Amino acid sequence: QVQLVESGGGLVQTGGSLRLSCAASGRTFSPPTMGWFRQAPGKEREFVAGIKWSGGSVYYADSVKGRFTISRDNAKNTVYLQMNSLKPEDTAVYYCASSRRLGQQLVSGYDYWGQGTQVTVSS
Repeated sequence: QVQLVESGGGLVQTGGSLRLSCAASGRTFSPPTMGWFRQAPGKEREFVAGIKWSGGSVYYADSVKGRFTISRDNAKNTVYLQMNSLKPEDTAVYYCASSRRLGQQLVSGYDYWGQGTQVTVSS
């Protein structure tokens, strides 16, 4: 079993920055893919960013390219999401997740999820 715990959310003004962290624990942790998703009120959960655990190749949703950066620290079993130039439309609960498959962008492609952390961007 894998446990994922997100932290780092909060309230920030438009144009501000936040860094989210996702700490993993449980059995030997080396999933092919880690991802960040978000879900705004009344909307479906959507993919934000993904990273290949081994090698570190990354990919992003078009809506966050150039503003968000996903990274990982293998030694700490932690994935980060650096969010810059935040906009009110980035307001959502952000979730990290792990997948046993490569390059996943669908919610159904992920196996373990954290509890989520709220990010609110005020205008």
